[in-house]
Amino acid sequence: MGVIFSPIIAALNPIAVHLGPIQVHWYGVIIATGVIIAVLLAVREGNRRGIKADDIYDMILWALPAALIAARLYYVVFEWKYYAKNPGEIIAIWDGGIAIYGSLIGAGIVVYFFCRSRFIPVWLMLDVAAPTVILGQAIGRWGNFMNQEAYGQLTSLSFLQGLHLPDWVIQQMLINGAYRQPTFLYESMWDLLGFVVLMSLRHYPGLFKQGEVFLSYVLWYSLGRFFIEGMRTDSLWLFHLLRISQALSVVLFIGALAIMIYRRRKQASLPAYLDGNPFQKQTNLSK
Repeated sequence: MGVIFSPIIAALNPIAVHLGPIQVHWYGVIIATGVIIAVLLAVREGNRRGIKADDIYDMILWALPAALIAARLYYVVFEWKYYAKNPGEIIAIWDGGIAIYGSLIGAGIVVYFFCRSRFIPVWLMLDVAAPTVILGQAIGRWGNFMNQEAYGQLTSLSFLQGLHLPDWVIQQMLINGAYRQPTFLYESMWDLLGFVVLMSLRHYPGLFKQGEVFLSYVLWYSLGRFFIEGMRTDSLWLFHLLRISQALSVVLFIGALAIMIYRRRKQASLPAYLDGNPFQKQTNLSK
């Protein structure tokens, strides 16, 4: 495939609006939009499964800051050679540089301890959140698009046109005078498909035990991320030998599959996802 180099065309403005001296970046607007939609959908599903809306909102108040901090720390740690020389940029998250896997780790820790403190089944909460999280990820990747990051290898204009992409997407893929693979788009579409699959299947009677909607999300996301990460040119590396996200994807995929098999074999009395929150049901019956 021939690579076409072109004169630099003006990219889309990453600044959404100026509020006096404050610049509001599209990156933040898009990420926030994904979070809001995810929370609203989680609240709706939580009501069906016996989880109070207030519990979800309270959890989000703790999980969001933890996810953001962990996502940035994850990125900074593996790019420390750069940030050690530019410490003032460590907090500049509006320019990008947050890692999804870091955010999932940070949020996951908060969800675990929060649910334990509120007597909410952890697996059930994860099941409620999983499809909405992958939808938020699908939306959030367009923040990378606006920042011209999370792109892939050199490609040609004819290849991008062959994908039937609108001109404004193709134009944004012209980076440093050369067209790039829109790997942000590949992952966004994979995540969106995962959302549709999980939403379509999780209410199918008898299909999922509690925890398996979440584990299916891990399987789906890590599988797609492994292959898409291999196409990117801005990956985080470990000792310049291993793409960190690919390695973590393998670990998560194998771990989620092993846990699913183990729970099915060793815990025959697992409640079904559709059973909801038994603690909440007992509380309601006692009133």
